[in-house]
Amino acid sequence: MTRVQDRPGHDRRYALSSAKLTAETGWRPLVEFDDGLAMTVRWYREHQPWCERVTSGAYREYYDRNYDHRIDALRSVRATAALPL
Repeated sequence: MTRVQDRPGHDRRYALSSAKLTAETGWRPLVEFDDGLAMTVRWYREHQPWCERVTSGAYREYYDRNYDHRIDALRSVRATAALPL
């Protein structure tokens, strides 16, 4: 790895702005950022059982049950068609 000098204009941080979108289309957010953040945190606090289900990893069982066999089927089709995997 060779370190190089920082490029002129290289961002030290990235900040997003919707100013161009607003100017060109008139779009405006329905909710101010701070209010939306507070609403999001409140929703997660009020729906802890849902959060626990989606962070437990149990959803992976669904994907294993429904999708694991598909790679073998794909390999079989490709082998029949003499295509590389």
